[in-house]
Amino acid sequence: MRKRLALPITSWQLCLLAIIGGTISSLLIALFIGAINSIQQWLLADIGHYTSLTELNRLFLPIIGALAILLTAWLTGYQYIRTGIPFVLHRLKVAYGVIPLRNTINQFFGGIIALASGFSVGKEGPAVHLGAASSAYLGSRFNLPSNATRTLAASGVAAGIAACFNTPIAAVIFVMEVILREYKIHMFIPIMLAAIVGSMVTSTIFGPAHGYEFFSPVALDFEHYPWLILLGLMLGTLAAIFNRFIVAAIENAKHFHVVARLLIAGLITGSVGFIIPYAMGTDLGAMHFTMSDDASTALLLGLLVAKCGLTIVAVGMGIPGGVIGPIFSIGAIAGAVAAGMMGIAFEDKMTSDFALMGMAGFMAATLNAPLAALLAVVELSNQLEIIAPSMLVISTACLCAGQLFNNRSVFIMQLNVQELSYRTPPLENTLHNIGVLGIMRTNLALLDARDTEQEMQEKAMKSEYLIMQSNGEFYWNEVVYEPGKERRFRQHKLIPISSCATLAEAYLQLNEQRLGGVYIYDKSPDNIIGLLTFEQIRAYLTKGKI
Repeated sequence: MRKRLALPITSWQLCLLAIIGGTISSLLIALFIGAINSIQQWLLADIGHYTSLTELNRLFLPIIGALAILLTAWLTGYQYIRTGIPFVLHRLKVAYGVIPLRNTINQFFGGIIALASGFSVGKEGPAVHLGAASSAYLGSRFNLPSNATRTLAASGVAAGIAACFNTPIAAVIFVMEVILREYKIHMFIPIMLAAIVGSMVTSTIFGPAHGYEFFSPVALDFEHYPWLILLGLMLGTLAAIFNRFIVAAIENAKHFHVVARLLIAGLITGSVGFIIPYAMGTDLGAMHFTMSDDASTALLLGLLVAKCGLTIVAVGMGIPGGVIGPIFSIGAIAGAVAAGMMGIAFEDKMTSDFALMGMAGFMAATLNAPLAALLAVVELSNQLEIIAPSMLVISTACLCAGQLFNNRSVFIMQLNVQELSYRTPPLENTLHNIGVLGIMRTNLALLDARDTEQEMQEKAMKSEYLIMQSNGEFYWNEVVYEPGKERRFRQHKLIPISSCATLAEAYLQLNEQRLGGVYIYDKSPDNIIGLLTFEQIRAYLTKGKI
């Protein structure tokens, strides 16, 4: 089974593991969401309604939350405080998605505290982290090839997103477009199955509703398209400003200790919440106010500034939460503000329609993920009619943000400013998809200096590759054929590679001398199970054949 999983092909074994991992991930996320809801129902009149608190309680709740997050970080170690989607992207690059347990503990408890105490962060960041950690654990636990572990981690991310928002299609596209940044059919199937499982589990526990049913049926027509283009330009500009302020906040936060950073975030969140309670929390409180009849354009503009500011502070200072939830909220508010400003052009202000368009355009421009944003809004609103106008807004917003302001995905900008590696050269990216178990040579003769000449000859007759063991090291005697000459042997010292490794690790070991090979071992370097030569890697890269 491990050898099959090492190959870039669709296998029922990997699909089954993705389903198991997706189930574990979604159950963990259901526990996570349930804990947040329970705390909020205990503290508030209803989930997300911080207006039910007194002014002083709104002031002190985020500060108390920051202290509780710091206590969790102190117990696990401050060096394990990195969490969220950027950290998962980094771990996919350096460890195929395997995440240290202490980081995951910080994410679970810190995320619950942050989301329950009113910080403007989203639950999807913890969901991605917890989903990747749970599913990747299966791969490391069963000693699977690293390429299979990476696919399992991506499947866990899909299960986490689907479990959070009940949007399985958008979850799959988000993983392909933002997390993996590639489309491979052998990855697509297990990721899709995990997303289905994630949606099913949380729908069974919490019900099938999305929580965004307050949007009215869309009434946009072709005559509104010029105004949608203008809305897209506004959203693209806002997204570029928003991303740059987050980067600036992260850059400035480097000069402060983690204790000071989190306390500053708690103090600012409490102070703004004291005045504007709708700016606290993830998204639903602000969206309900946006859709209400009491929301004037001036009030919504103030809420937009406050919501952007609190999100920038929370993310920049390192509060353990995501950014997509607040992005939905900011986009909806921005769309409603635009509808109010353009109200003279319409018989009706169309607040709901423009709020939906704002969610799609702002998410697309901020994350540089147009397809994921489109499908997320379609699934959340349950309205296929918004596809064409959403595509127009998304295209305009992405073009504006990218071309006029050189904007990039907020996650990539975070990784750059935090100096966390995430890029993989195209050649290595190709080799990461195949495990060494898939193409290693197993027809080996392991020779020992203590063997007699007859024993050596007998082993050589039965095997294709001769490997000599001497003083704890292994050497490969490559047969060299030259026209008109007798065959001769060229000896190469073999480099040990774990059976979990991919061709990328083997290539990096052999690239300098561009010849020779590595030997594959299982569990112990003395337990040799196969041989992989540089010529095999070269043949795959030049001919596309394994």
